[in-house]
Amino acid sequence: MTDKIVHGGGITEAARQYGGRPEDWLDLSTGINPNPVALPEVPVSAWHRLPDQHLQERAREAARGYYRSGDILPLPVPGTQSVIQLLPRLVIGGSVAILSPTYGEYARAFTLAGLKVRQVSTIADLTSDDRLVVVVNPNNPDGRMLPVDRLHDLHDRQRQLGGILLVDEAFGDVEPEASVAPYAASMPGLIIFRSFGKFFGMAGLRLGFVIAEASIMARFEDWLGPWAVSGPALSIATSLMESDTSAIRDRILQRRLALERILRHSGLHVAGGTALFALVADERTEGIYTHLCRHHILVRKFDYARNWLRFGLAPDEEADRKLAGALESDDFRSVRPKI
Repeated sequence: MTDKIVHGGGITEAARQYGGRPEDWLDLSTGINPNPVALPEVPVSAWHRLPDQHLQERAREAARGYYRSGDILPLPVPGTQSVIQLLPRLVIGGSVAILSPTYGEYARAFTLAGLKVRQVSTIADLTSDDRLVVVVNPNNPDGRMLPVDRLHDLHDRQRQLGGILLVDEAFGDVEPEASVAPYAASMPGLIIFRSFGKFFGMAGLRLGFVIAEASIMARFEDWLGPWAVSGPALSIATSLMESDTSAIRDRILQRRLALERILRHSGLHVAGGTALFALVADERTEGIYTHLCRHHILVRKFDYARNWLRFGLAPDEEADRKLAGALESDDFRSVRPKI
């Protein structure tokens, strides 16, 4: 069995090691909006009854408008992680190519299924044996972005080979113009994953959407079984996707700008990222990580890139001051990179 992937989060364990109460730590280790939106009213029936078909239909209609997916009604799923684990069932023969480095659960799911997995650094590294190609766009953790026309070309290539292209747009809400969802109806063999919780700050809701041709979505729906998504999750998603989300987007961009200013002022090199996180590249990563933990701030480090740290967004100006204070403190001098 392959090793488990170390993800963001883990405040409880960090507090055990470095002290303090978990609730007093500043968690910058995830790529989730730190300002969750206000919960819309949820009908009592959504809690009381199994999720009726009309709840799913309303959520799918709302998702179609929100993701601009045209004739395709996106399928709600209990988090995209649930369908990542089902992907190996779609691969018959050949290999799986993953544009890497990226979210580690893709390689793990395919490897556990006994499939040949190739982690490639560029599209040029693909071969005719690659039956499924995975592209996270924008990418986690470096923010790499393939333009829509490049994704069209890649889809055409896979289509000619009888393969599938998967585009994971988990971090795509802030830049809808970069999504291939509006073109999905004319792109058979394309699968798009969308995350709900990251942009709206509700990762605990465990909700995502799949956009693909009807036959592929029907297979996912069958594999997940009945009532895969809860009634309250469907109700909340419908209300929020039908609302004006411009204020959420603006706040995320404000928070991202504030984060970048702090990092650059501290002499840290911002090597990439998305609207929901910044990637720092530095040879003193371990020292910076430990220093921040001692100040009860958790960021994300990577076992496959020892010189990377990912900083999520701070929720407000008070949290900005805590991060800036830690990076400007006297005890940071021993690990601070030269400017």
